[in-house]
Amino acid sequence: MFDKIVIANRGEIALRILRACRELGIKTVAVHSDADRDLKHVRLADEAVCIGPASSLESYLNIPAIISAAEVTDAEAIHPGYGFLSENADFSEKVSLSGFAFIGPKAETIRMMGDKISAKKAMLAAGIPCVPGNGEALTDDNKANIKMAQEIGYPIIVKASGGGGGRGMRVVHTEAALVNAISLTKAEAAAAFNNDVLYMEKFLEDPRHIEFQVLADSHGNAIHLGERDCSMQRRHQKVVEEAPAPGITDKERSDMGELCTKACKDIGYLGAGTFEFLYEKGEFFFIEMNTRVQVEHPVTEMITGFDIVKEQLRIASGEPLSKTQEEIVFSGHAIECRLNAEDAKTFMPSPGTIDQFHMPGGPGIRCETHIYNGYKVPPYYDSMIGKLIAHGEDRASSIARMQTALHEMVIDGIKTNIPLQVDIMADSAFQSGQQNIHYLEKKLGLSK
Repeated sequence: MFDKIVIANRGEIALRILRACRELGIKTVAVHSDADRDLKHVRLADEAVCIGPASSLESYLNIPAIISAAEVTDAEAIHPGYGFLSENADFSEKVSLSGFAFIGPKAETIRMMGDKISAKKAMLAAGIPCVPGNGEALTDDNKANIKMAQEIGYPIIVKASGGGGGRGMRVVHTEAALVNAISLTKAEAAAAFNNDVLYMEKFLEDPRHIEFQVLADSHGNAIHLGERDCSMQRRHQKVVEEAPAPGITDKERSDMGELCTKACKDIGYLGAGTFEFLYEKGEFFFIEMNTRVQVEHPVTEMITGFDIVKEQLRIASGEPLSKTQEEIVFSGHAIECRLNAEDAKTFMPSPGTIDQFHMPGGPGIRCETHIYNGYKVPPYYDSMIGKLIAHGEDRASSIARMQTALHEMVIDGIKTNIPLQVDIMADSAFQSGQQNIHYLEKKLGLSK
C-alpha cells in the first residue's frame, strides 16, 4: 500500500479521498489553488501545497505544478478525483513517466474511451450493445452523410468524437437540417475540444440514463456493483441519481453487468469506471465510458456496502480486488441529490459566504460536503457544494428519508438548489419512477 499520495482535486471529492486514505493509513498531500486555502481537506491533510492562483488553468489543470508538488513531498501516487485532469490521458502518462502511480486507468485506455468513435468500436468488439449507427467519422461529403442518416433513420444525433458533458452534439429531425447541423457542430467541436471529428447515431426519443459501476485490478479480475439511474438531468447535467435503477430486473442487471466486466477484461481496464447506457424499451445502448470515479458513487456504496474509493487505492497499489462478484450483495435503495450553489429557478451560480450550515442526520442519511459555517464559495469552479444521500429498505422509504433530510438542511447566505430537490422528491411522476432523461427539463419548462 502507498505511504503518501497527492490529492489533485478540490471540494467534497478531495475530502472523500482524504477520508479513505485515513482509513488505510495513507498520508495525504492536498494541492490547492490560492482561493482554496481554507478548504476543509486542505486544513485536514498531512501536508498542503499551493500550486497556483484561483484560475483552474493555472492550478488544478497545471500538470507540471501538480507533479512538482508530488516530487517535493515525496509522494508515491496521485489521485485525480473527478473533473479537472481525471480523464486526461496526457496527465496519466506524465504522472507515470515521472515515477508516480496514477490512481486510475492507463493512459491508452483513457485515450481509447475518450474518443467516442474508438470507444464504440471497442464496445462493439466486446459484445456491448451500442446505439444504432456505424460509428464511422463523418466526412465533408454531404451526399454520403445524408445517405448515412437515411440508413440510420431520423431523428439522428450528430456528436463530437472528443466531446463530453453534453457539449458538441445536435439533434436532427429532417434531412433539410442535416448539412447545416453538421457544419455548426463541427465548428463547436473544434472550438470546445480542439477536435472537429464528428459521428452520427440514432437519437432515442424516450430513453433513461442507466450506468453500471465497474472495478478492475491488474491481476485480470473485474466486478460490477450494479447500476444507477441518472435520468433526472438538466442540460445533460445530472441532478438526482439513484440505485438500483427502478424497473431493471435481476436478470438484466446480471446479464449487462457480466458484459461490462467482460469488456473491462477485453480492454485491460484498471481501477474504477462507469459504463453509461441509454435504456429504452427493455434494451441497453452504450453511449460512453467514464474512466474515473463518479459524483454519484455513494448511492452504489450504500446499496452494496462496498467502498469504491478505498478499492481504487488498493488497486492502484497493485493489490487484487478485495471481493469477488459472488460476494457483492445488493440491499435496499439509495437516492442522491446534488447540492449546488445556484438559484433554484434560473440556475445562475451563487458564490458567497455561508452564514449558517446545518447538516441533516438520522437513519440512512449521508452528507458529502466540504462546506462549513463561514466558508466562502468561490466563483471560479463548478457550483456543486455537496451531495445528500438517503438509503432505505426500499425506494419509497429512501424518498421519505430524503424529503426529511432536505427539510432539515440549512444553508444560509447563498442561494442553493435545495428548493428544486424538494420539488423533485414531491413530484408524483418521479415517485412512480422510470422517467426519461427529458422529464425534468419538460417539468421545468426548459425543453424546446
